[in-house]
Amino acid sequence: MTRDPDDIRAALEAIRAARGFVLPHHGAMAAALPELHTSYEAMYRALTLEQRHLAPLEKEVVWLAILAACEEPVGTHHVHKFKQAGGGDALAAAVFRLAGFAAGARRYACFAAHWQAQFVALPAAVEYQQGIDALIAGTPLSPALARLALIGVHTAEEELWGLRVALESAYALGVDEARMAEAMSLAIWPRGVNRFVKATAVWLDLLQSGRVTPSPAFRAWAEVAGQGAFVPPPQV
Repeated sequence: MTRDPDDIRAALEAIRAARGFVLPHHGAMAAALPELHTSYEAMYRALTLEQRHLAPLEKEVVWLAILAACEEPVGTHHVHKFKQAGGGDALAAAVFRLAGFAAGARRYACFAAHWQAQFVALPAAVEYQQGIDALIAGTPLSPALARLALIGVHTAEEELWGLRVALESAYALGVDEARMAEAMSLAIWPRGVNRFVKATAVWLDLLQSGRVTPSPAFRAWAEVAGQGAFVPPPQV
């Protein structure tokens, strides 16, 4: 069914009014996939526009870290929002350093998997976290917010060893789980739901390991049995 051109124009202008810009895929969905367009906009509002657990500047720090780590220039409006929320050059510099250092988590993961027995006095997870803390020392980026940014970055980049380390460190610092969940969820937009699924599986495993103490809500999640990929029924 052909859509009314006026409806398409109205839908795109509504996006412009809410965001300040329109991207080409908005028009394609408005013209041909209106149901998807409606759901897409609802999810975008929930992920990026509505105030939830992260303070505005915290959210934009996580966004900036994710976009820098993903080398994703689409998202310039988040640079604008970062500055609007009070982010300055010193904080941005710390975020960019963090994103650069986080790219090396795979090297620490290799160290942990293959060489840890050769360097017993240098636990890979501890070394990685100490590197982060040294990197942000004297900057406006707090250790807690750095962990939230790392959670977003490692989710987006599917660096699951680094994600587990960042999650465990966030618990040790007393970071609220709802803020961790929101930081993790932001990776959905640039990298898709599958990476969020894999990240939450890492989180679930950590909760079930007993290495962290979850809140009642997150303990309830961890106690539900049978969470995981679909298993085909046996062939008869």
